[in-house]
Amino acid sequence: MPIYEYKCRKCNKKFEVFQGIADNEIKTCKFCEGPVDKLISLSSFHLKGSGWYVTDYGGKKPSAGETPKDDSSSTPAKTSVAPDPKPSSEKSE
Repeated sequence: MPIYEYKCRKCNKKFEVFQGIADNEIKTCKFCEGPVDKLISLSSFHLKGSGWYVTDYGGKKPSAGETPKDDSSSTPAKTSVAPDPKPSSEKSE
């Protein structure tokens, strides 16, 4: 059964109610009987796996005869090289 969240316009309290989809919407606050607004909450539902937007429709895929466009060729990559450490045979004075 879904959990719906409401906020009272009179006392500003928030509360949650377990309601079936076919149940009537709550109209009054359970604390002060003031009018309430139904809140839109974030869902914990997450689509994972192949076949969902992130993996299949994130960008245009090349057709069978095309080669994928490589954006890295337009700007050279910057790399840094760390200096070689002193050999352990050298003694510092």
